[in-house]
Formats: sequence, C-alpha cells, structure tokens
Amino acid sequence: MTHPDSPANRALIDTCAQASLDLLQANLTSHGILAASRTEAAVARRYTRIFGRDAAICVMAMCGSGVPALEQGAVASLDALAAQQAANGQIPKYVDPEGQDADFWYLGCIDATLWWLIAVDHVRRHGSVGPAHWGGGVRRAIDWLLAQEHQHFRLLQQNEASDWADIMPRSGYVLYTNALWYDVKRRFALDHAEETLYHFNHLFNPFQQDLPEYHRARLLRHYARRGRQDPGMYLSFVNLSFVGDEGDVFGNVLAIQSGLADADMARRIVDTIATAHASEPWPVRVVLHPLAQDHDLWRAYMGRHQQNIVHQYHNGGIWPFVGGFWVMALAQLGMRDLAWAELGRLARANEHGDWRFTEWFHGKTLAPMGMAGQSWNAAAFLLAKRVLEGTGAAW
Repeated sequence: MTHPDSPANRALIDTCAQASLDLLQANLTSHGILAASRTEAAVARRYTRIFGRDAAICVMAMCGSGVPALEQGAVASLDALAAQQAANGQIPKYVDPEGQDADFWYLGCIDATLWWLIAVDHVRRHGSVGPAHWGGGVRRAIDWLLAQEHQHFRLLQQNEASDWADIMPRSGYVLYTNALWYDVKRRFALDHAEETLYHFNHLFNPFQQDLPEYHRARLLRHYARRGRQDPGMYLSFVNLSFVGDEGDVFGNVLAIQSGLADADMARRIVDTIATAHASEPWPVRVVLHPLAQDHDLWRAYMGRHQQNIVHQYHNGGIWPFVGGFWVMALAQLGMRDLAWAELGRLARANEHGDWRFTEWFHGKTLAPMGMAGQSWNAAAFLLAKRVLEGTGAAW
C-alpha cells in the first residue's frame, strides 16, 4: 500500500480534490446541485434532480469551497428544496430543478428533512446568509420531525425503506436516522437531547451491562438481545418483531461523528469495520453481513431488478460517499495516518473509469454500478480532505 504521506498519495488526493470541484461545478444548475451528471441513464432514473440528502451533503462541501458559483449553488440548493416543502413541514426526497416536481417516496422520506436542517445550520454558520434565513421552513421541518418522535425514548420512529437505504427493511427505531436526529437536536438546541443520547445507546447497543430505567426500553432490550451475540457495533434498527445485526456502516459512522458513541464504543466500531476489511480495496462497504434471500429480513422489493441482492447496492455494495464519512470519523478519533491512507483509497475509487465518480461498486467483484458523476462522492471527498487538513468548516 502506498504510504499516506508519500508524494504519490498526496498528489492523487490533490488531483481528486480538483476533479471533485470540477464535477460539482459541472453538475450545478441555477436552481441547485443535481445528484449525478446528465446522461441518458441518469435522466431516465431521475438522478438529474435536486435530492434532499444528496444536495445537503454537497451543500456542506460547496459552502466554504471558495468557488463563487458553488457558494451560490449551496444556497440555491436549499432554496429549491424549501420551495417545495410540504405544508406539514416535510422536505421532499427530491425536487425538479425547474420547480415542477417534488417527490416524497412510497413510505415517506424521513432523512431528507434531517439532512436539509443540518445543511441549513452549516450554511448559516459558514455561508453568506443570516441566522434567520429559512426560519419558517426550519420551524415547520422541526415540527414535522417532532411529530414522529417517541415521547419517552425521544427517538424518531419510521416505516421500513424510508431513508437513504430505501430498499432495506429497517423500521421502527433506525440507527442512521436517529444519529442524524441527535445531530439536529444539538445544532438547533432542541429539548431532550440527553434523553435521545441515553436511549440511543441503550436501544441500539443492548448488549451492555447497564439496564435502561424505562420498562419498555428493558423489554425491547430483551427482544434485541435474544439469541444474538454482540456484533461489536450498534444494531441498524430495533422494533418489536425484528432487529438489524447486518452491520450498518453508515449509521455507525454517523453515531461516531455526532458524538453518540463514547470513546470505547467508537473504537469498537472502527475495529469491527476494519476486521471485516470493509474498506478494502476502496472505502467502504455499507453492510458487513449482507442479507441473503433466505434471511428473515429479506423483502420481495429488495430483489427488484436484482438491485439489492447480496453485495449489491445498499446490501453490501461499496459506496464512495460513505467512505468520505468513514475518513472523517477516523480523523475525529485521532487516527490521522489511517485516515490519510483511506482518503487515498477513496481517491482511487473516484478515479476508477477515468474519474467516473461511480455511485457504487459491487462488494465482491468491484464492478462499477449505478450512475456516473455522482455529486455526493465529490462532496464527501472534499469534506474529508477538509477535516484532515483542518482548513475551514467540515460539516
């Protein structure tokens, strides 16, 4: 492996950073950032839209980039999503850049609203807008989320297939969603953040010795532990019928970044991901133990177009944008040499196919899959590099 401090590795990282800026500018419209480059396939699959989650991650990279068009595009992207906000406060899954279409997914898209709020806070603190910008939209978005919060657990509840992993059967209390919710609570000084942290750690890590005080939490803990061994990381979801022990990398990484995982838990998560070789050859596989078709959690919709079978898409594919968050988590834990090495691997993933910025790769064969010119690949890379260099605000 190339040494992380070698001139060749640093040159590759710098080249990827410039290619990332170029891609974001190429995918930018006057209304905001598109999810992917405009190709025939991307148009057919509606990737030429401004997606709530994708755009929010891109906004945080564009804001503070020093590129005037990207700085303006960050605000325009949030404006476009806010313009199509539902009356109840929900931010759409995606909007048409011309303002003609807003989509809210089949079972509702819960994380677009969370990411939008995180990006709003970022731009308020580091961009050119004032602290009251998007004020009405923020209030409605928070109210919509609060309406889905359990009034004792202080965790969000959702149906399955309604977050970024939108053909995975995670439902009830979902790790990824609630890691974002805690981050939103801290950014906007919302009530009951400590209760969210407390129940998050008891519910998603039920193998610890400490028993929760709430009797329903103890019962859920019992259900979650029954017949299972400690996976060395947080469970991906918990409900009365099922729990997710497939190893959700993104949710666990976000738990580190948002401050939900203490130092011991954070190191256990990193060790578990590293032991599974999830970042080899490129970071990072998003599921450590993919769900086969004979698994209790398998759903018929996962097999549509063979998209989410084992080692593919959300079920064990390699997603470079999640690799950027993996690098940021390593940096946050002080593991800087490893983080720089992983950033070099991430640059290689984006470079594959002559800087194709592939959406995801098959987890075993490494075949490039999904759309080319994926905007959040570029954004997450830039955010990770920014964190390691200590240059400006990350996220």
